[in-house]
Amino acid sequence: MEIKVLGTGCAKCKALEKLTREVVSDNGISAEISKVEDIMEIMKYNIMQTPALVVDGKVVLKGRIPSYDELKDILTKKVFIV
Repeated sequence: MEIKVLGTGCAKCKALEKLTREVVSDNGISAEISKVEDIMEIMKYNIMQTPALVVDGKVVLKGRIPSYDELKDILTKKVFIV
C-alpha cells in the first residue's frame, strides 16, 4: 500500500502524518508512507483543503484529522470517507 500525506507543513498536516505512521506501525500494515509538501504536487490531486490522505492514488480523506479508529478502518478495511 502506498500512502501519501498531503500538506504544506502546518500543525494539522504533521499531526496526520504522525497518526498515520502510528496506525500503520501499531496494526502491522504493510505500507510505504511519504509526505508531500510541494503545493504543485498537492494540486494534482484536485483538493482544496489540507491535510489530505491518499491511499494507492485515491484521495480518501481531506480537510481534517480523523480519530485513530477511523484511520485504522480506512487503512485496514478500505472504508474511504472523503
